[in-house]
Amino acid sequence: MAPGPADLAVEPANLFDMNRADMAAFFVGLGEKPYRAEQILKWLYHHGCTDLDAMTNLSRALRQRLAEQAGMVLPEVALHESSRDGTHKWVLRLAGGDCIEMVFIPEPDRGTLCVSSQVGCALDCSFCSTARQGFNRNLTVSEIIGQVWLAHQALEGWDRDNRVITNVVMMGMGEPLTNFDAVTRAMDLMLDDLAFGLSRKRVTLSTAGVVPALDRLAARSPVSLAVSLHAPNDELRDELVPLNRKYPIAELLAACKRYSDHGPKTHVTFEYVMIDGVNDKPEHARQLVRLLQGMPCKVNLIPFNPFPGTDYRRSPSHVIDAFRDRLMKAGIITITRRTRGDDIDAACGQLVGKVSDRSRRHLRWPAVPAAEGLRVSIT
Repeated sequence: MAPGPADLAVEPANLFDMNRADMAAFFVGLGEKPYRAEQILKWLYHHGCTDLDAMTNLSRALRQRLAEQAGMVLPEVALHESSRDGTHKWVLRLAGGDCIEMVFIPEPDRGTLCVSSQVGCALDCSFCSTARQGFNRNLTVSEIIGQVWLAHQALEGWDRDNRVITNVVMMGMGEPLTNFDAVTRAMDLMLDDLAFGLSRKRVTLSTAGVVPALDRLAARSPVSLAVSLHAPNDELRDELVPLNRKYPIAELLAACKRYSDHGPKTHVTFEYVMIDGVNDKPEHARQLVRLLQGMPCKVNLIPFNPFPGTDYRRSPSHVIDAFRDRLMKAGIITITRRTRGDDIDAACGQLVGKVSDRSRRHLRWPAVPAAEGLRVSIT
């Protein structure tokens, strides 16, 4: 039986899935001028407007066509929690029922939004609660930039003279570089003056070290780079970050150097989670000094944040301080990241969301109870 008209119906385009180039092409396809894209971008991202009837600089006929052929679809806020330290966490429900998490961390001199790029994570890092959830899929552009849009709506009310979110970090659930196209197009909107207008120094992508994609990123969107290192030698990093078996430390650091040398020189931030008795010994600090000598970089030491089912423990404060001092004496800028939002499971490594695992990882790891990860039921 031949398909009928309903079977051939085209899904309406989601305007939140489009960066400026995508949207200009969309309007040209409608027989409109490319500048219509600029008008829509301003309505969506300068005014937070998703009501076509309010977009009065568009003709009534064009608004009618957009109502028929396009939509403005965002994730749904399923839960919003505030920590005693001012940190905010949102659980966002996606089409299909999976959930992701994003976190806002206020500081006196900045406000940082931590954004997810995938439903779960496929990399299986042993110290990360997100990894224990398994992996379902990549996020779309609208599901990534929608996190920034929703946080702006909640925190600022679209007052561009009173910006609360000054920095965005791709450090939430997932490995951003294995969702390269959607992540870079979403970052286009973070950087675009017609959208959120952040500078490249205020948008940071964190990766476990997908080496080929690092070179692509340098050419495509050279934002600030953070690398999840967590160990100073391959043997230990193979255990903590299994991706290291494919892209060992020497290859990763060479790629970081190329990234730093691309265009204006920039420091690479190396993230190093401090796990008691695992990677926090004096010999690990000495190895790390030798590894990073001559690299334009800084190191963020991250006290391990516990989660249900893990055997790891946080390094004691005096051990973290001694580790930091060894790196500082060697001339490596080193900062100990203050744990934020741990009372609402919003700290680094604690994000879990709600993942329909396609990786079968749940067969190898004990499950993190939903009530622990989400704090309340959102089903």
